Amino acid sequence: MYAASGRGAIRRFIFLVRASMLPSMSQRPRIAVSLSLEGPREDRDLFKGKRLQYLEEEMILAVGVAGGLPLILPDLRSEVLSAELLEGMDGLLLTGGSDLSPESYGEAPRDPSWEGDRRRDLYELALVHAARERGLPILGICRGCQLLNVAFGGTLWQDISTECEGALLHRDPVSYDQKSHALEVDPDSRLAEMLGAGPHEVNSVHHQGLKQLGAGLRVLARAPDGIVEAIEATSGYALGIQWHPEWLTPASAGEVSPIFADFIAACRS
Repeated sequence: MYAASGRGAIRRFIFLVRASMLPSMSQRPRIAVSLSLEGPREDRDLFKGKRLQYLEEEMILAVGVAGGLPLILPDLRSEVLSAELLEGMDGLLLTGGSDLSPESYGEAPRDPSWEGDRRRDLYELALVHAARERGLPILGICRGCQLLNVAFGGTLWQDISTECEGALLHRDPVSYDQKSHALEVDPDSRLAEMLGAGPHEVNSVHHQGLKQLGAGLRVLARAPDGIVEAIEATSGYALGIQWHPEWLTPASAGEVSPIFADFIAACRS
């Protein structure tokens, strides 16, 4: 999905060749993967009225083909137990899903439909803080990127289309993951080395976005309208990606995402 030429193409080719040399299961870094939560619903035929914890398949497969061993971490409704779940893990992956609750960054929802999932926020924030204390690499995808920013003290736009004048449409429920826009990457960043030479086009399925950047974070990429699309911590490995790289390079088709490959490499070191 990413175009590359010259030295950038060569670097990316070497990067992906190394990533494709998958180690045996015993050598794979153990990657803690957060879950999506869903409250009880009466309109489901299965698990009617029951709470669910679940994950989209491509995310799990992306970890596996990049050389990691994905281990799903449940929400046990306890900050202490969330920290204990990270024992023996080599990295933390924060997945996509529902909106964050504005309460998690000190605001009230401006619309009832933007209330988000406070319970999931608490579960994943506890994981982030525990992972940082342990020095574990962290990768946040879509919602995970936003969660990472909030964990570092940042805030979000509750709805890009109504709060950011002149912004692109970042989510279309009809086209969904086929909705895309250009990506402007900091040429001196680690992300630029991962993706190779541009131009870059990424999917866009979010209506919220990073507003005030958290302390200790820096911006790696933006959409053409200025909306932040990628961040990283200035110390330790913590990388946030607003789009879904696992859909651009689907592991179900045998492709290795350079972003997941870089994360797994960091978890091995």
